[in-house]
Formats: sequence, structure tokens, C-alpha cells
Amino acid sequence: MIFEKIKTVNTSEELLDKAFRRASRARKGKTVRSIYSRKRAEESMLLTASNILSDNLIDIVRQFPSFENIPEFYRELSDVLVSVDLLRSNLGSVQWAGEKIHEIGRVHVGKMRHSSDPKAIRSAAFGRMSSVMRDIDKNLRFLNDARNKLRKLPDVVIEPTIVIAGYPNVGKSSFVSHVSSARPEIAAYPFTTKGLAIGHVEIKGQRHQIIDTPGLLDRPLAQRNKIELQAILALRHLGDVILFIIDPTGTCGYEPDEQMRLLDEIKEHIDMPVLTAANKSDLFDDIPDMKLDERYDMIMSTLSGDGVEAVWEGIVSILDTVEESGLLEKSTLV
Repeated sequence: MIFEKIKTVNTSEELLDKAFRRASRARKGKTVRSIYSRKRAEESMLLTASNILSDNLIDIVRQFPSFENIPEFYRELSDVLVSVDLLRSNLGSVQWAGEKIHEIGRVHVGKMRHSSDPKAIRSAAFGRMSSVMRDIDKNLRFLNDARNKLRKLPDVVIEPTIVIAGYPNVGKSSFVSHVSSARPEIAAYPFTTKGLAIGHVEIKGQRHQIIDTPGLLDRPLAQRNKIELQAILALRHLGDVILFIIDPTGTCGYEPDEQMRLLDEIKEHIDMPVLTAANKSDLFDDIPDMKLDERYDMIMSTLSGDGVEAVWEGIVSILDTVEESGLLEKSTLV
């Protein structure tokens, strides 16, 4: 996962405490009887503190990935969570501070070698380093908050991907369980409290990824806030086909017309092939005057299993067509 290796970003006080403690230890082993030995001891303290601060700051910047080189799916979701522009700006401030502190150490070591009071030079350098660190404390706190948010993004991989959509209780999770060879994994997802269900199945030796999106593609897009809408649009970089499941019996708690309007909105906003499946065929005979919409591509029952395999074969057929046409070209997700 792109962001999981980013370590906790310490505050300026924590980094200063670490650097100055190490500097004090570096001085303890030095004999300070002569001016030369005092200079060496103060120089050792100064260089130790300077190197620890500058190295830690530069390391913080290096831990974050280049947002020009990560997949668009992750880039868009990162922008939703933390604003990529703000992230770049804060990383730039920390990079500047690391270089500035390295320069302060170098310049003051030079001064120290020509001074009769090396301790005063070292103290002045520590003061300037502390000032720089205090200036970027807000940047360090922003980066740590961003790190905590980015680590919650779902871990997805490069493989043919089916996105499951539809209102709650229409049978989405049941379908994922039916066709997945393993129990669906639940990944942390910052846009819904319900989590992102990810299942996998092998077809002709190739693993396919099935993603259920509770909290996103299960109610009208007009009811979405800006963050949720951007998250939904980010799915276009991940998915290859949408399976939209409808409950024409209305026993899910939503009228078929409502469900069809959601289908139309998804088709309008997400440029991806869509297969529409009417679920709960086991109840059709019990619903008086129930009508099957002509836009249903297939019929199934995730309760009895009838038609589920045919729906899956329909999805595979769409994936084959997409791949043959050269449209299945997602960025590598690593």
C-alpha cells in the first residue's frame, strides 16, 4: 500500500528534544581541558544536533510519495482527504527547514573554528535551529494528520475490477459472497462508516477484484456532499465494469423507480460499462402487478442462487470486450 510505510511525523518539540539529547551525549565523551578540545566538543554537539534535525526533516519529505507518479485513483482520493496542493506546500516548508538547519550547522562550525568562545557560537546555532523548527511546527502537525488520513485509504491492486452499486438491501453483499472464492475482506474507507468490501475470484487463471461500495453508490448523487462526489468520480480510475443491482419487488425499502433514477445518475457521471441485474426473482410471483423494467439486462436471486452464475458470466463477457478494445488500462496500483 502506497501510504502505509509513512511513519508518524513528530512535532518540532519532539525533534528538538531528540536532537539536543543526542548532542549532549556526543559531548560527554570528549575531554575539554584545552581550547582545542572545547571546540571539538562544541563542534560535535553542533554537528550532531544539526544532522539529526536535517536528516529527520528530509526523511519525512522522502516518505511521502510523489503525487505525479501515483495512480490517479489514489491521487484523487488524496486530494479529497488532505488537498494535494496543501500537502506539497507543507512538504516544501519541511524540505526548506531541513536544508536551512544543515546550512546553520555548517556556517556556525566555520565560525566556531575561529572563535575563542565556541560555546556561545553553538548556543547561537541552537537558538536559530529552534526558531526554524518552531516555524514549521504547524507544517509537521499537518503532515502527521495527513499521514493518518492517507493510511486509511483502501488497499487495491491492479486487476480486472467490478464495482457493485445499488440501493441498500438489494443483495449486493450477497452477490459478492456468492461469486467470491473467499470471504470478502473489509477495508477501512474514509468516505463511509460501513467500510469497503473487497472480494476476489479467479477466472481462467486470472484474479478479479469485486468491490462493494456501501455509503457511496447506494443513494441519489444529489444527496452527496462534495467529498463523496469526488470519491465516486475517483472510482472511474479503478473499476472496469459496474454491476448495478435492483430490487424490483421494493422489499428493500425503495421503490423501483427510485432505484432506476440512481442507475441513470451513475451512468451519467461515471463513464464505465454497466450491467443491470434485477434481484429477488424468488419473490416475483408473490408481488401483485410487479413489472420488470426493459432496462434490466438480467434476472437473478442471490437467495436461491438462480441466475447468479449467468450474471457473473455477463460481467466476464463485458470485461473481455473491454480488454479486447484496449480500454482496460488502469494505472498500476502498488
